Amino acid sequence: MNSPIFIASLVFIFGLCFGSFANVCIYRLPKNKQVLTNRSFCLKCKKKIKWFDNIPLFSFLFLNGKCRSCKEKIPLQYFIIEFLAGLGFLFIFLSFDNYYSIILLMVLFLIYLMILFIDLKHFIIPDILNYGIIVLAIIKNFLPNLDLIFTQDIMLSLAGGIVGYLSIWLIIYLYKQIRKKEGMGLGDAKLMAGIGFLFGWQSIPFTLFFASLLALLVATPSLMENKKSLKSKIPFAPYLIIAGLVYFLYGNIIYKIALGI
Repeated sequence: MNSPIFIASLVFIFGLCFGSFANVCIYRLPKNKQVLTNRSFCLKCKKKIKWFDNIPLFSFLFLNGKCRSCKEKIPLQYFIIEFLAGLGFLFIFLSFDNYYSIILLMVLFLIYLMILFIDLKHFIIPDILNYGIIVLAIIKNFLPNLDLIFTQDIMLSLAGGIVGYLSIWLIIYLYKQIRKKEGMGLGDAKLMAGIGFLFGWQSIPFTLFFASLLALLVATPSLMENKKSLKSKIPFAPYLIIAGLVYFLYGNIIYKIALGI
């Protein structure tokens, strides 16, 4: 029962279960609803979902993506998030040996997944998720042998958090002074602070530049087709998260190139 395939399968199922919890948070947090109590229910008929209709992935497939009671379509997002969580947990488990690193990365992955989908839909980032990242980013400074690109120097971590927050706050301030209206939200500033706390201040220029470049590339076709204007809301958190992921995977290479090493 200790075979690698069996353990990997358990990790994948474990990720699916937390993906199901992430779905609950994604729906309830923007509405300021309790996430740890009250059973899930159909958004149309309001009937509570039985446990056997709430099994990650399998219930969606068995019910053909519809509520058992009213036959309303279940958003595909629920299936996608559960699947991504399962894959993410499995990838992390197979890629790292240190259990501190594995647990830390799994929790961070789940929080970032929730932030991404909440911001895409509601254009907000719940403070509890941003603060969760910041707390984890501070705790990781005291964990042994992480062997990750994350900085474990508490002073560099604090400097990164401050620089990360101020980099977005300054953009918000200047935009408001020039355009006389709000641009980005402080949720993005707190998210960038979390990234700074994780990687240190040196990650901020790349993360901000790459996220802005991605946002521009994605928005340009819609702007050219007049589907969006410069006044349209754009969720920036997904681009910050992707940029942070790129830095996590290739930060050492990026840092060496920047220094000309």
